[in-house]
Amino acid sequence: MKIAHKIATALFTVSLLATAGCASTSTKEGTGEYVDDSVITTKVKASIFNEPSLKSTEINVETFKGTVQLSGFVAQPEDIAKAGEVARGVKGVTGVKNDIHVK
Repeated sequence: MKIAHKIATALFTVSLLATAGCASTSTKEGTGEYVDDSVITTKVKASIFNEPSLKSTEINVETFKGTVQLSGFVAQPEDIAKAGEVARGVKGVTGVKNDIHVK
């Protein structure tokens, strides 16, 4: 019985450590957050692609904990605001950092 109890305790300890390894910190995403951010990034890229006035090849999209960062170069100043507006309209986006510049 003592051996079974020690094995059960060891397995429980290992499972707790494994769970803690997947937790997020202020600078690192957890596994679930990474997947969520990947989905948000894909949706923002698709929205930008579907916007006829924007060239999706000129705009880079990255997401960290729901905050989308847009970067790249566009031809018109209006395109900067339009890209930010499109990104804000995507479900799951909590904020937008717009670092797009005019060529």
